Amino acid sequence: MISKKVISLVENGSAIRAMFEEGSRMAEKYGKENVYDYSLGNPSVPAPVEVEESIVDIIKNSDPVEVHGYMNNAGYPEVRKAIADHLNMLYGTSFNTRNILMTVGAAGGLNVILKTLLNPGDEVLTFAPYFVEYRSYVSNYEGKLIEVQTDPETFLPDKESFKRAITPLTKAVIINTPNNPTGVIYSEDVIKEIADVLREKEKEYETSIYLIADEPYRELAYDGNEVPYLTKYYHNTVVGYSYSKSLSLPGERIGYLVMPDDMDDASMIINGAAVANRVLGFVNAPSLIQKVIARCLDCTTDVKRYDENRQLLYNALVSYGYTCVKPQGAFYLWVQAPDGNDIEFVETAKKYHLLLVAGTGFAGPGYVRLAYCVDKEMIKRSLPAFEALAKEYGLGK
Repeated sequence: MISKKVISLVENGSAIRAMFEEGSRMAEKYGKENVYDYSLGNPSVPAPVEVEESIVDIIKNSDPVEVHGYMNNAGYPEVRKAIADHLNMLYGTSFNTRNILMTVGAAGGLNVILKTLLNPGDEVLTFAPYFVEYRSYVSNYEGKLIEVQTDPETFLPDKESFKRAITPLTKAVIINTPNNPTGVIYSEDVIKEIADVLREKEKEYETSIYLIADEPYRELAYDGNEVPYLTKYYHNTVVGYSYSKSLSLPGERIGYLVMPDDMDDASMIINGAAVANRVLGFVNAPSLIQKVIARCLDCTTDVKRYDENRQLLYNALVSYGYTCVKPQGAFYLWVQAPDGNDIEFVETAKKYHLLLVAGTGFAGPGYVRLAYCVDKEMIKRSLPAFEALAKEYGLGK
């Protein structure tokens, strides 16, 4: 018999992955061009050409033992220094090599820092709705995830709810901006408010509370919106970053943690995270792709293409009568289920070959998430289906 915890994970498997698998089955039955899959945040925009050129050049012109071998558990020193220097240039920070730990994507990074920080029973707060895997990541280390409700109109943190949720057991707060699933960006004023609350509670409880910034969508911001860099606002901040979206490399599993020297117990956390990277079985981040991203720090994927998809899908759905949160960043559209039942709405949408993800899995019941990081032509083909679905629910009258 396998682990009871894993049995539970299997039984409550990710709704996103389940819908993705459903899409494969429907594509075989109806033809891929007739299925409109908005389930998975899998970038459709190719990686910048510099990525492929770097891969080829490194393989052809580098020592293969070095390229494919082990290194320090924290990653290649020259790569970590390049990232630290780049962040310092962009955000006016003062990081150095020791503040950067290369990770197996943002997910690997979150698991590393949670492994480093949590004792059994420690509480980790996050703002609902949130990325579905946070609960599993916290549970991996016997922590307890506490959901903090956001303003139902803006999906931004509510200060008083946040203050009430913090207890002497609170060890960390995870925030994700631009946000998956809502597309909302936390402004500088919001970040300052969160930081003020955390400082107040640290003083009240005489504890250290760490702010963990999950930032795979940092570069995906629209309409001139800026994404504040959190280490500038709160001393106990750890930043987890991934190149999955900024360079369209989700399958390469490459990212990093930033652990500033300003943190309480910084040296212990930095050293502990390197050990956690090893004992969790990651050992180190993928070697070749570490060297690749060091050459591509000034590159980003074509964000304009995501913006075009955003405008097309949002404007069309609003015109059909749907209520949507206009995304400020990321590549997700958060749409209200017309009758408030997101589970039923997702099932009804399948009749029109539309694959959506219920908001209940994100702790956001009554909404569905659409990932618009898809081919623009698919969006165009899907619009009549969305219109027909809207009419079934009596929208747009």
